[in-house]
Amino acid sequence: MKIDAHQHFWQYNESDYGWIDSDMGVLKQDFLPPDLAALAEPLGIQGTVAVQARQTVAETEWLLHLASQYPLVKGVVGWVDLRSPDIAAHLERLSQDRALKGIRHVVHDEPDDEFMLGADFRRGVAALAEFGLTYDLLLFPRHLPVACRLVEAFPDQPFVLDHIAKPPVKEGMISPWAQGIRRLAAYPHVVCKISGLVTEADWQHWRPEDFHPYLDAVLEAFGPQRLMFGSDWPVCNLAGRYAQVVELIDDYLQQLSAAEQGAIWGATASHFYGLD
Repeated sequence: MKIDAHQHFWQYNESDYGWIDSDMGVLKQDFLPPDLAALAEPLGIQGTVAVQARQTVAETEWLLHLASQYPLVKGVVGWVDLRSPDIAAHLERLSQDRALKGIRHVVHDEPDDEFMLGADFRRGVAALAEFGLTYDLLLFPRHLPVACRLVEAFPDQPFVLDHIAKPPVKEGMISPWAQGIRRLAAYPHVVCKISGLVTEADWQHWRPEDFHPYLDAVLEAFGPQRLMFGSDWPVCNLAGRYAQVVELIDDYLQQLSAAEQGAIWGATASHFYGLD
């Protein structure tokens, strides 16, 4: 099954989506499962993972409702306050819905670069295993050393790195991002999403070859069996159409065997998230 392991839905209003600034006008509208299906299904994509875009439990519940209505949505990565003293009760309630596969926190917006190492946050991460939930790492390159310390502390917790840690594609810089990627990939319970790349490049003038050094680095570090594709739709619309994002990765993967391509296009995501 071909999987888009990272996309978002929302019903837009300015107060809830303040991160969508004046340069992102194309995102100031509703994006719902039928909109995605019209783009994904003609490209052979049979399932998606809907990922949180707001840090509210209400949004998580809404995404789970969408998953119950639309078979395209195979899983949800939601949000819950991992620092809450009642985290176990919150996770127990939400995980009653089998569509909940993981949790994510927008770490790269936290003012403290070592936010993930706080005792209360770590207590929340420790609670995920009881409910069979994964954790999505949303980081900037400077957070990679901190992420290594976190994942080392939880060797039995499945982690996935979103957007290959947002490398500076526009500037063409590879270091120290690449060193951080190699260090994080050394932990076998961490996998990586090939997602969010076009928005890290020059939105209007990127070329496929701009991404090759970064794709080469994650392919070497993680290997095909620990990589998965994600479109980051609709955020990708800032820099390219859905079909362009799929084509970009499809073209790059032609160098790999059919089995290796199959891992990145679906098998890794299906195994990691436990998708039906």
